[in-house]
Amino acid sequence: MDDLKLLIDLHITADRQGPGGEAETQRAIELSGLSHRRNLKVADIGCGTGASTLVLAKALDAHIFAVDFLPEFLDVLRSRAAVEGVAGRIEAVNAAMDALPFEPESLDAIWSEGAIYNMGFENGVRQWRRLLKPGGILAVSELTWLTASRPVELEDHWRAQYAEVGTASSKMAVIERNGYVPLGYFTLAEHCWLDAYYRPMQQRFPDFLVRHESSAGAQAIVAGEQLEIDLYTRHRAFVSYGYYIARKTDDDL
Repeated sequence: MDDLKLLIDLHITADRQGPGGEAETQRAIELSGLSHRRNLKVADIGCGTGASTLVLAKALDAHIFAVDFLPEFLDVLRSRAAVEGVAGRIEAVNAAMDALPFEPESLDAIWSEGAIYNMGFENGVRQWRRLLKPGGILAVSELTWLTASRPVELEDHWRAQYAEVGTASSKMAVIERNGYVPLGYFTLAEHCWLDAYYRPMQQRFPDFLVRHESSAGAQAIVAGEQLEIDLYTRHRAFVSYGYYIARKTDDDL
């Protein structure tokens, strides 16, 4: 079994596929100013099994396009939406985030929690801008340094994994030069990492290894995830996800 299938198997039963929380999504919604608007069209890009999608569907008067390139995750999202009574507000879209099937200026908001790194932060905010209506909202969470300097082992790990990791000020500069006005920013608290993501993942490790007979590929994935968990546990004062909320300007770029 290849690494992607193994990763799907490890994460498909999880409530979320990255750090975050319902209260944090709600906070971003409040900062966006969307709560009092009606008949919105919102794309949740890289939605996974729907942690943020379900919050958006409950909180907003909106049609939510739940976008992910993994159909297995979208199947779980559909089931969760039906149980939560919001299936009629959500349309699952199997697509890559750099090949989205939306018309220019057709969306009131684009959401993406912990996923924009797959196409690069600047590339994502630049490409997605054209899909937003004038004044449309961009809300994304992104790996962010919390301090000006970091321990070497943390710096080396994340630079190797994601070259665009940077401070909040550098991310804000990217947002501004690509035609947005920042509306809000906050960082995810430790519980979003430990309680919502890492500890539930660790609890799945034993069954995951049994299912795959402790294959070399399965062991490598567990080891890689555990390394990330250990790094965060030791150095959580230096790194988190920053949540960035911005409004598209009227300027032509």
